[in-house]
Amino acid sequence: MDSLPVLDIGPFLADESSTGAASFVDALRATLHGPGFCYLVGYGVDPLQEHAVMDVAREFFARPEPDRLAIVNTNTPHFRGYTRLGMEHTNGVSDWRDQIDIGPEHQPVEIGPDDPVWLRVRGPNQWPPSVPAMQQVVTSWMQAMADVGESVLRAIALGLGQPADHFEPTTQPNPEVLVKIIRYPAQDSERDTGQGVGLHHDSGLLSFIMQDDVGGLQVQIGDRLVDATPMPGALVLNIGEMFQIATNGYLRATKHRVVSPPAGRERVSVAYFYNPKMEATFAPIELPAALAAEAPGGENTRPGDRIFENYGDNWLKFRVRSHPDVAEIHHPDLIGRYT
Repeated sequence: MDSLPVLDIGPFLADESSTGAASFVDALRATLHGPGFCYLVGYGVDPLQEHAVMDVAREFFARPEPDRLAIVNTNTPHFRGYTRLGMEHTNGVSDWRDQIDIGPEHQPVEIGPDDPVWLRVRGPNQWPPSVPAMQQVVTSWMQAMADVGESVLRAIALGLGQPADHFEPTTQPNPEVLVKIIRYPAQDSERDTGQGVGLHHDSGLLSFIMQDDVGGLQVQIGDRLVDATPMPGALVLNIGEMFQIATNGYLRATKHRVVSPPAGRERVSVAYFYNPKMEATFAPIELPAALAAEAPGGENTRPGDRIFENYGDNWLKFRVRSHPDVAEIHHPDLIGRYT
């Protein structure tokens, strides 16, 4: 495979009972069972909203460093805000990108000794005072993307032989969404690792990536890395490892990476992750016999990389691994827990 498949969700959004919708459901199931990545078109979000998100992203990254550091993620224990260049890690190696992490707005909660440890990540966002339009622009786009996420989840459920609303109890009424607004600068000759973000797979249910025109996203298909070349009007869609648990490995999270752009360029992308509620627990569903026969088991192949059936535990695992500086300041007791 030299390129990712292109799937049009428009017929499904128009009428879930139509022939076109059924064709989309079948194509989506086959794609997520196979390469695990595709381009999604026809998803119905206003392009003007998308342009506005990219505009405020570029405005933020153009601000002086003190303005960006005003919302640095080490300010709080919730893994929200600005991650400085090189301070996120994949596979123990520094990624050459900086970003803002944004999630659902929550008030911090008092956590007792018997409460789940993942409650620590529930809290408010940090919004940049230097880019006052960002909160309204990004929040509006997140609401539009939530509808896309729920629709794709319904299509996947149908493709797996389940009722369309099968996964709804795990996400509604408050899915644990995450937005990453990301910049990948070029690397200088002294560094030159090429790692914008290292090879990894995602932790939750659904990932949607809005790209600029620079490129750099690569998907591991078999023993090859295939470029997810930017396509106007399309999002890149993939799934996370909670679907491995839910489908006993019939659907698997596919590894991917971003290589740093060439000298004189920078890449900006915005990733939207549609995830379960923190409280949600995933166990294998009963697949149709033909699908179950192709389900090799839901755990990761990497030794010690356990997938927690409770999503909150799985989410915290990824947060602690990726942001050791936040963990060291706010969660020292968790360091080493998820290696």
